[in-house]
Amino acid sequence: MNKAFTKETEPDEEEWAAAPLPVGGKNYMTPQGYESLRSELLDLIDSERPKVVEIVHWAASNGDRSENGDYIYGKKRLREIDRRIRFLTQRLEVAEISNPSIHHGSDQVFFGATTTYAHGDGQQRSVTILGIDEADSALGQISWVSPVARALLKSRVGDEVNLVTPQGVQVIEVLKVEYPAPAVSAPVVKSEEGR
Repeated sequence: MNKAFTKETEPDEEEWAAAPLPVGGKNYMTPQGYESLRSELLDLIDSERPKVVEIVHWAASNGDRSENGDYIYGKKRLREIDRRIRFLTQRLEVAEISNPSIHHGSDQVFFGATTTYAHGDGQQRSVTILGIDEADSALGQISWVSPVARALLKSRVGDEVNLVTPQGVQVIEVLKVEYPAPAVSAPVVKSEEGR
């Protein structure tokens, strides 16, 4: 059959998509996470998409599109960019920005806390609880909807909580809770002219 009459199938899920948001839940994220997603969205809209559109337009003007690699790749890349733009727009629309520094000095685990806990065998681990779209497990960050975060949330230093795992229930003890320090605003300096 001629390629012109077939349609390429596209995956329903974006390859970048993080875990789905809980039903009726909010998309909690830190101000830094929100700004990171927002700057990615603006870069896609203002910079990357226009460049690809220009390449596709140029490639289309070269004639036969069925064997034009620049055109085919450009159209595919344009679909990927548009999917990512839709994904980021949806995530940012439902974002609930939570600044973890408001809990600075607290010993209770909330969103944004860096928590050190110990398993029953004495093995310790530190994790930072962040938003679904900003957590990076390679950096010791976990999503607030992960089983470990769900077990730790609202506990305090010294508490023992139950962590449900595929191997069974484990008891973990909260050893330490830290939050980033609040941003210090620059002091207002009056100039000599204003006096």
